[in-house]
Amino acid sequence: MQKWLGLLNALIAPRPVKEIALHPGLAEQTVHNLISEYNRIGPIVVERPGKGGRRRCYLTIEEEKARLERERALTGKIATAKEIQSALEQALGHPVHKTTIYRLLKSNGWRKIVPRPFHVEAKKEVQEDFKKIQ
Repeated sequence: MQKWLGLLNALIAPRPVKEIALHPGLAEQTVHNLISEYNRIGPIVVERPGKGGRRRCYLTIEEEKARLERERALTGKIATAKEIQSALEQALGHPVHKTTIYRLLKSNGWRKIVPRPFHVEAKKEVQEDFKKIQ
């Protein structure tokens, strides 16, 4: 949408790039690039996909979710990162670093659940008094 606004401003009401860039919130260089590419290629410049994405991944998002669900179903208990890592290494056929596993777990909404060491509303004085009574 921002690209279209910048391009439309340049086509409909030509003015300095600094002013054109203010309205859609683009950088001046982006406006220069858009106009130049539009003149060379045409309107397809604005409609093509962006530069973001998952370029370096072992599995697609669907495959990751399916593998994690399978891991959860097979064990019937809480799956550890080590177990998931070994299963993934078997499937891929090469070693995988442990941070890759933790990133995979985080991106799929898994989190480490641990009991807290003490209650948040606990009062040390009251506990010590109770210990003395008992």
